[in-house]
Amino acid sequence: MRFDSFVQAAGRAPSAGKKECTSLDKRLIINKSWCKGCGICVAFCPKEALELRGGKAALKADGGCVLCGLCEQRCPDFAIFLEETEAEGK
Repeated sequence: MRFDSFVQAAGRAPSAGKKECTSLDKRLIINKSWCKGCGICVAFCPKEALELRGGKAALKADGGCVLCGLCEQRCPDFAIFLEETEAEGK
């Protein structure tokens, strides 16, 4: 499966100028080809970590995502979701 946008996010801010950050057990995936730009995920994000950029959902540069999953629950097109990853050292 090809994703137009692959974004990793965590509950901490990334270093300056970096648009993504990592978590040991989850990452946020945005499939821009499925996103219709409705803005529901943006409206429900409690940390205001998402924005519409070019008519598609995107993670803001400040990386404020806490991986709560509200965007995933609200997206009617399944374009944004949390993916479990294997933690390092396991």
